[in-house]
Amino acid sequence: MSLFSQLKGSLAFLCYLLNTLFWAIPILFFGIIKLIPLKIIDKICSYITDNCASAWIYGNTLTEKILHPVTFEITGDTNFDRKQWYMVIANHQSWVDILVLQRILNGKIPFLKFFLKQELLYVPVLGLVWWALDFPFMRRFSNAQLKKNPKLKGKDIEITRKACEKFKTKPVSVMNFVEGTRFSQSKHDKQSSPFQHLLKPKAGGMAFALSAMGEHINKLVNVTIYYPEKVPSFWEYLCGQTTHIKVDIKITDIPPTMRGDYINDRQFKIDFQEQLNQFWLNKDKQLQQYYSSHSAKESLSTKSCKPEKEV
Repeated sequence: MSLFSQLKGSLAFLCYLLNTLFWAIPILFFGIIKLIPLKIIDKICSYITDNCASAWIYGNTLTEKILHPVTFEITGDTNFDRKQWYMVIANHQSWVDILVLQRILNGKIPFLKFFLKQELLYVPVLGLVWWALDFPFMRRFSNAQLKKNPKLKGKDIEITRKACEKFKTKPVSVMNFVEGTRFSQSKHDKQSSPFQHLLKPKAGGMAFALSAMGEHINKLVNVTIYYPEKVPSFWEYLCGQTTHIKVDIKITDIPPTMRGDYINDRQFKIDFQEQLNQFWLNKDKQLQQYYSSHSAKESLSTKSCKPEKEV
């Protein structure tokens, strides 16, 4: 990586940081005002904070276009409605995925609310901003914790349910990386994942969210993200090492078969997992097509660059 690229990356990071701090102030201010126990105040403040967050994303996008421009190849469905409730799922490979999703969906659908691990609440500035924006924080309990304190059983579900309850008052887009973590070959091997380019999907969070939201949320946005050059780190992305990203979007109705009691109805749990696995199987096939197509292009490019033998 050249010194010039690193200088541009440093400048881009500074712009992202200043833009974040600028918008964090009004978001946190109105986030605190929302603590006043009046529904009308909560609704008005939520509207303001979401619009501030959308402006925050537009600012980041401007930095990207100027300092590390990326060509987005978007295929599939793009007919969105800002008055609609959406469940958004996507494969997860890098922190850059979040920037990609925000870039392509900002202003087209209600502001994205990500499912986040409880630990991320303590990230300086951002943790409080995510809290003020009503991002659902999920807390997972290990088997060891549950054995030590059986009262914790079902607590994570209740936390998810409460987090989603507040989304019923106005249109929202709930984002869930159902793999639960970023893809890596070591994680893939440890899981013995049946997919070639994906980790096993975790159905619980998505099932609980759909159950908590009821009929309010009825559209599924299934996003597949592919980086033709390589999966970038956040720093590599800022330094302009990523020039092309392919994104495919599929919008479908959420079938009635994906709504039910995930905890107590064993058959529904099995059926839900099978449906999500089918989504993942199709996504894996699609990614394989992208990888195969890219490899074929690279092979042709290499052959065309070879000098002809002298006769």
